[in-house]
Amino acid sequence: MREKEEKMAVVPVKRLMLSMGIPMIVSMVLQAVYNIVDSVFVANMPTNGEAALNALTLAFPFQILMVAVGIGTGVGANVLIAKSLGQKNNVLTNQTAGNAIFLGVIIYAFFLVFGLFGVDTYIHFQTDNAMIAAMGSEYLSICCIFSFGLSMFAIFEKMLQAAGHSLCSTVAQILGACTNIILDPIFIYGWLGCPKMGVKGAAYATVIGQIVSFAAALIFHLIFNTSIKIKPKHCKPSLSVIGKIYAIGLPAILSQALISVMTYGMNLILKGIGENMVTAYGLYYKIQQFLLFAAFGMRDAITPITAFSYGMKNPLRIKDCVKYGHLYTVVIMLAGCLILELFAVPFSALFGLSGDTQSLCISAIRIISIGLLFAGINIAFQGLFQALGSGLDSLLVSVCRQLLFVFPPALLFAHIAESNCQMRWLLWCAFPLAEVLTSITAFLLFQRISKKKALKIFG
Repeated sequence: MREKEEKMAVVPVKRLMLSMGIPMIVSMVLQAVYNIVDSVFVANMPTNGEAALNALTLAFPFQILMVAVGIGTGVGANVLIAKSLGQKNNVLTNQTAGNAIFLGVIIYAFFLVFGLFGVDTYIHFQTDNAMIAAMGSEYLSICCIFSFGLSMFAIFEKMLQAAGHSLCSTVAQILGACTNIILDPIFIYGWLGCPKMGVKGAAYATVIGQIVSFAAALIFHLIFNTSIKIKPKHCKPSLSVIGKIYAIGLPAILSQALISVMTYGMNLILKGIGENMVTAYGLYYKIQQFLLFAAFGMRDAITPITAFSYGMKNPLRIKDCVKYGHLYTVVIMLAGCLILELFAVPFSALFGLSGDTQSLCISAIRIISIGLLFAGINIAFQGLFQALGSGLDSLLVSVCRQLLFVFPPALLFAHIAESNCQMRWLLWCAFPLAEVLTSITAFLLFQRISKKKALKIFG
């Protein structure tokens, strides 16, 4: 344990951020695999592939919400554990871990109830197509009813990361992703004597992969996370500890959940123009998730390192967190943007789309990707805000980039596209515009926080 604490305290930030960040990036990118692998396989089903793809697109916003609640709770526990380790407060460390597990169980119970009683209403609100609605409800209900793997993995993943065991969380994520990829064609297409289940098979492959990740993370926690000693008494809910977790985690949950709100809202806007617009947007969003989740992975390295440094009251290391956190994130997003621009056509071809839908997907890739560089800057700022106890500022950044600066121009551009279908591409411009405006807002917010906390980041 002391070796891990020394590492967080003395290893140069530029090196520490890479050693912790690379495994986290790999882990988060593999999380994106869950959201796209199912789509690739169902899109290439012999019959009704594009309809099945549309069904998964309608389920996607709620899946993002599920991830948001789990990861946001985990982020709150991560920051509090990392900070208490920096302060050598073992009592708070163990209480935080125990209460995080309790919250994971409560989260699963909520999604179980929704899976049993709320899915049909949610799906039918987005489409009038009975076949698409049936497939979407079938897929999402399975994902909700068996979501305990997703909820509990999010908790144990963040506990491993908080104590410096990010490689373990990555291995657990890899095992789950590989399980999902292997089982998808077997369950969907009926290979190896398995019944052909279609979208139902995609859902079962997903939840089994999540359960595998949770089991692996739990084993790694028990073996390697010796700095966190959880006893039954630590799982007893403490309003004080839960309050501290969600003082950090709730803004993170809302921040992630806004992705769900944005995609759901855009589905409703695009539905008025055509179902192929909904499909094209849904596919682009899943493709770009590999980059966004890579930025989230770097953010998850920025957050505990900055929180640990803040607990040590070391402004020089915090300054390095700001510098190298943004530098590495920008490099990742710039490289990813170039890849998307160069390979837009083959990426869209993975899903076997019809001509018009593929054309719309290609235009989405090439236009929306322009804003990814600024998206990375915004995500890095969010990690810094969370680490410094400014969760509301982190939330405000999300509100700006996913609601405030997106929907007004999107509604305007949708009105233009409805009267002139040749201008449908204009809708995609709302996203890079929102990222640019948000990055300006985030910089101004961080200047204020730096002065308030006397960090002298810009001094």
